[in-house]
Amino acid sequence: MNSVLENYKALVIAAIIAVVALASSIVIVPETHQAVVVFTGKPVRVFNQFRPDVPYGQTGAGINFRWPFFEQVRMIDRRVLDLDMERTQVLSNDQQRLQVDAYARYRIIDPVKLVEKAGTEAQLEAQLLPILTSVLRQELGRRPFSALISAERGTAMTNITKTLDRQARNYGAQVLDVRIKRADLPEGRPLDAAFTRMETDRQEEAATIRAAGQRDAQIIQAEASAAAARTYADAYGKDPAFYDFYRAMQSYRQTFLTGEGQSSLVLSDDSEYFRQFKGQR
Repeated sequence: MNSVLENYKALVIAAIIAVVALASSIVIVPETHQAVVVFTGKPVRVFNQFRPDVPYGQTGAGINFRWPFFEQVRMIDRRVLDLDMERTQVLSNDQQRLQVDAYARYRIIDPVKLVEKAGTEAQLEAQLLPILTSVLRQELGRRPFSALISAERGTAMTNITKTLDRQARNYGAQVLDVRIKRADLPEGRPLDAAFTRMETDRQEEAATIRAAGQRDAQIIQAEASAAAARTYADAYGKDPAFYDFYRAMQSYRQTFLTGEGQSSLVLSDDSEYFRQFKGQR
């Protein structure tokens, strides 16, 4: 009887061990993560690894298995993640200071390399943050202050994204985008000096535009006067009598119809001015 009980206990214990081992061997990988199986400290395989050309649901998510007690599983996020940079000061190439808040969007595309080079996502961010800060300062520092607050900044952000992406690939990550959330001038005198300088620059630019407009207007007027003179000369050459008559009529209109003053004009009836009223002789 005792031997039967001992055998029963052994079977129960074996069943419990088998259930525990089976439960420990099951790995449930959600769609939002990719699992790296590690054996003796080295990655051996990946479940649900991100593949850009494979749709969700077909990359191995769900129930998977590992060797219990011997293999460990590290879950790595496969979604797009944010990397927030601390507020930092950037010096433009014209010696202007700017307080910049930026962030990067990235994704883990090689979880094995991440586990080998960085270990965890938190350690990856700790590696990428100083790189992002350094690249941002270098790229924005090559440009004038006006370019940092204009549409030209887009080119700088593209260059920053490419440079940071090359560095992130060493850790199994892909940088999708880098953007500036906020860019402010420092408080106090630097801000006032920058505002005064910007105002002066705009005033100089406006004066230059006005001068160019006046120059162009004078050129147009001169060209128009020259064209009118040529027209008058051509008309006089074709019919001098008609040209003389036309000019006299214009003079009479200006003198007798559009004058606004109270002045009087006394001329003799045989004055040359009234020759068009006398008829041809």
